[in-house]
Amino acid sequence: MLFSDTLWFSSSVLSAAATEQSDGENKAPSPRATNGQPFPWDKMRLPETVWPLHYDLFIHPNLTTLDFTGTVQIQLEVLQDTSVIILHSRDLRISKAALLESSRILPLQVLEYPEFQLVALQADGVTFTQGSKCAVYLEFAANLSESFHGFYKSTYRTSQGEVRVVASTQFEATSARGAFPCFDEPAFKANFSVRIRREARHISLSNMPKVKTVELSSGLLDDYFDMSVKMSTYLLAFIVSDFLSISKMSQHGVKISVYAVPEKIDQAEFALEAAVRLLDFYEDYFDIPYPLPKQDLAAIPDFQSGAMENWGLTTYRESSLLFDPKKSSASDKLGITMIIAHELAHQWFGNLVTMQWWNDLWLNEGFAKFMEFVSVNITNPELQVEDYFLGKCFGAMKVDSLSSSHPVSTAVENPAQIEEMFDDVSYEKGACILNMLRDYLTPEAFKIGIIRYLRRYSYQNTVNAHLWDSLTGICQSDDLDEGRLKGGFCSRGKSESAASKWFSEDELDVREMMDTWTLQEGFPLISVEVKGREVRLSQERYLKSEDPTQTSGFLWQVPLTYITSRSPTIHRFLLRTKTDVLYLPEEVEWIKFNVDMSGYYIVHYEGRGWDSIIHLLQHDHTALSRNDRASLTNNIFQLVSIGKVPLDKALDLSLYLSSETEIMPVIQGLYELVPLYKLMEKRDMEELENQMKGYIVDLFQDLIDRQTWTDDGSVSERMLRGHLLMFACVRRYPPCVRTATELFRQWKESDGNMSLPNDVSMAVFAVGARTEEGWDFLFEKYRHSLYISVKSRIKSALSISPLSHKLKWMMEQSLLGEVMKTQDLPYVVMMVSKNPKGYKHGWDFLRDNWGTLVKKFDLGSHSISNMVIGVTNQYSTREMLEEVRTFFNSLTKETGAELRCLQQSLESIEENIRWMDKNLPLLQGWLDRRGAKPGATAHTGA
Repeated sequence: MLFSDTLWFSSSVLSAAATEQSDGENKAPSPRATNGQPFPWDKMRLPETVWPLHYDLFIHPNLTTLDFTGTVQIQLEVLQDTSVIILHSRDLRISKAALLESSRILPLQVLEYPEFQLVALQADGVTFTQGSKCAVYLEFAANLSESFHGFYKSTYRTSQGEVRVVASTQFEATSARGAFPCFDEPAFKANFSVRIRREARHISLSNMPKVKTVELSSGLLDDYFDMSVKMSTYLLAFIVSDFLSISKMSQHGVKISVYAVPEKIDQAEFALEAAVRLLDFYEDYFDIPYPLPKQDLAAIPDFQSGAMENWGLTTYRESSLLFDPKKSSASDKLGITMIIAHELAHQWFGNLVTMQWWNDLWLNEGFAKFMEFVSVNITNPELQVEDYFLGKCFGAMKVDSLSSSHPVSTAVENPAQIEEMFDDVSYEKGACILNMLRDYLTPEAFKIGIIRYLRRYSYQNTVNAHLWDSLTGICQSDDLDEGRLKGGFCSRGKSESAASKWFSEDELDVREMMDTWTLQEGFPLISVEVKGREVRLSQERYLKSEDPTQTSGFLWQVPLTYITSRSPTIHRFLLRTKTDVLYLPEEVEWIKFNVDMSGYYIVHYEGRGWDSIIHLLQHDHTALSRNDRASLTNNIFQLVSIGKVPLDKALDLSLYLSSETEIMPVIQGLYELVPLYKLMEKRDMEELENQMKGYIVDLFQDLIDRQTWTDDGSVSERMLRGHLLMFACVRRYPPCVRTATELFRQWKESDGNMSLPNDVSMAVFAVGARTEEGWDFLFEKYRHSLYISVKSRIKSALSISPLSHKLKWMMEQSLLGEVMKTQDLPYVVMMVSKNPKGYKHGWDFLRDNWGTLVKKFDLGSHSISNMVIGVTNQYSTREMLEEVRTFFNSLTKETGAELRCLQQSLESIEENIRWMDKNLPLLQGWLDRRGAKPGATAHTGA
């Protein structure tokens, strides 16, 4: 193993991770190379016998024959005596291998072991001796990948109908080995010198600026790129295309460019301005210069994820980068800015300082997700990003509440396990626990600690403990922060009373505290019982499973915050034990813990605690912040799931939403209430389902009626308008349907040339897509539009149509990838599966095409996980549970039998069954008492 992180076994709760590690070794009893010879290495991880120092890489892609050839010369340092060099290669045809020493060129034998994606280089009588240096030279060829990883083919169609090809890379996590033989693990950092051969009609891009172009006698051109900084293989990138670009210099002298297909380059201006602003912000915030002379942002026509942080050449989906002020919505503006902020944060977190191994992926992704909010809040205050952070925490908790969740830091070995790390736990939970720690330490102290971390470990690899150690002892002066902290955090411990149980910084072991959040899965449920001035606290793992053995042995150090009816000041209390007691200076009417949802935990108010909060919300909801109101709505419905609170009490709390106007509490209310009728849609319970739909429409009717069909207002107001009108139209609320129908008629009569308000256009399209004629018209506009944001909204509207045959056709076309992009297939499948007219088709499609899907999107990928969960997570019958389980049981290890998302899917269906069995009578009774009548609804997929 390349890392020796002793934290793995520091607690009994990690035994599951230890088991996973030993199970994941995948040791073949006696590995054999493809030629039948013994293969000299039996582990999936590379040995540490040699270390790469520098790669000279030459790549020649042919965009006509869709293949490529290449050579690589790797300078090596020998760390231990060895007779063999082991490195990675996948689906490459290696035609020549040689050892280059000062006085000779020696042919090397190549042994291949495809199961572990390894090759071995060796020669009779040759030993590489410790301390020496040498070089190996390899020639290779391969086809451009038909998937979305490695060196792959992307295509786009011009407005004249011509199909053009782009060759682009996506190497994270384990796909550099599909483009050239290399040491494809993050710890094997090296420098790269890249040369790319191309035709004159194309350009080439790589991480570094181009230093020269040489024309060959054949008419082809060789582009030579400057040597890179020391970096991991997964961050290398190159593109051959006909893209155009626009550029601008940052305040710090970095040339920033945005590249896109020629007909869309006029949609690049917004991204360029955002990137300049954000890169300047990060240089100032981290107080560490961006180390490269340029930063390119490229919009790739086919791209599986949202974006990729390749150092100096970040790549994006077109929808994640391209923006048109006349065609794009407020949601597009927020999303694009956040994605750019994420990738540019990686230039420090991930690129400059890289996790030692993929088990600590969260050190990259959790930080980048967290820094999105920090950076955009300061650089683009008008986007009001603080309204959306706690939604990330709720999303993470949804996964983290299952017994199939995993610790933030988890042992992984093979590529599928590594791919599975790119999930809500690494990203969203990682960001949420960092936000909690920042709130705990204070933003100033936290910033000093992370700057120290980045400076200490620049161009190196880290484990969890390095971060925690950098955030400990920050009041002690050193050359990184001398004079930075005056009073404030460093004096806080002295000024607080001992009764507060808030520990001063010099008493706090950050590592000990944060290990409880990263080395065990799940999160705490804090139960609060107020008796006079006494507040009794207890913690347990929040778990939706009925298995009590999976909740024992868990203990967190929880930085609690609270306010009361008598004191709006935020009080703090560090809960380090299973139970504790705090004392209030006086009795209170109510108490609210986890102020603004700054902590990654949920709270149960025992006794009359919930009653007092419900009373407060119904009579003076603005006494609490909008984040507090959203978190209360979330928490009480999560408590229903585990039997801590009856459903009717949660529904009583929801009544206050009729007075709510802020985006986060409204959206959270919809997120908790809508799934209740979505479960019923899959059970043919039309009367109760329509009663529930009617209740939700009535609850928000006043707010819906106040919405205008315009793009006026703040970003949050505009996004709320889009959500509400979309919900109302899909639920067939008559005033909404009338307006949308008329707008669609006018838009259609103008042949799509009339300008619709962007924020509400999806509601208009959704109403239009209900008819055969409207659907076909929308699809033609989808096919020919050059505006990616318009295409995205039309695609969503088409997928929630009640026209069942169209839904099947959409999935089939997305798989083919000609008129609809295959990159969008996971989204289309998920949307169709939410649609009551399409959910059976969604399951059939996933099952029937499974083999094709796992080849195209990779085992363990977020795309596969999203489809599995998205297709199944609204099932609530034992018949569907059995059908899903039978299919999953038919899979082999090679086709995904061990994927975590399969277990998560089954757990979610089991939880839905339990919920429905227990709560349907309560729901029926509550709605009857409220006099809820069936609303004007229709079977479409809201």
